Amino acid sequence: MKLLLHACCGPCSLEPVRLLAEAGHDIVIFYSNSNIAPRDEYERRLSELRAFADSAGVRVVEGAYDPEAWEASAGALGDRLAVDYATRIDQARSVSELLDDANRQKRCRACYRQRLREAAAAAREGGFDAFSTTLSVSPYQFTDVIRQELERAGAAEGIEALFEDFRPYYDEATRRSREAGMYRQSYCGCRFSIAEGEATRAWLKRQRALKQAASARERAGEDARQAAERAEKARLKRAYADKQARKKAVLKALRAQGGA
Repeated sequence: MKLLLHACCGPCSLEPVRLLAEAGHDIVIFYSNSNIAPRDEYERRLSELRAFADSAGVRVVEGAYDPEAWEASAGALGDRLAVDYATRIDQARSVSELLDDANRQKRCRACYRQRLREAAAAAREGGFDAFSTTLSVSPYQFTDVIRQELERAGAAEGIEALFEDFRPYYDEATRRSREAGMYRQSYCGCRFSIAEGEATRAWLKRQRALKQAASARERAGEDARQAAERAEKARLKRAYADKQARKKAVLKALRAQGGA
């Protein structure tokens, strides 16, 4: 099958390209990611993707980079749904709660929709049999939403949408990309995800600090308990020694009286 594979970056493309090629598909990678900011980051990810694709013998087609169009859709929605992460770090019980996933998902859906619609249109115009995406390799994305938007885009453009859940291969993709020395970005791509990444790292740092503090209190409590046990043992030992000393003194006195 002649397949156009929408890709967000090089590391996330490693396993999808391998698996789809092994399945017999003739792959062309489509880089269409107007969400990525700033422009330097967009170019860096594209360069890393091209280097990988060249090594794998896969052609890369670049879509239009139109951050203004992205801002008008997903960006505008994200602004309306934005939260102040600094006020949530102390109260959030999970990363999902911290990032307000229920609302964040709406912004991500708008982002997926724009990019996957562009991929579907490019696949139709290029005479491909189907199109797919590497977005589903990341466990940090909304996989069900990706599938829905992939299929929506395929139906709108009249082209087959080939969805694959690549999440089981995320660890292997991570290992391979690190071994290869590939550039691994610290945020998804958009300006919102930069703040989300920073907030997530701050929350995780706080959780580690809280855990360390709890462990320190537990160790201190255990040390205090052991110290109390040692003190009690020492007290009992002294009491026993004093008792024995008194007994010896009584016996000595009795012997002295008998001798007299």
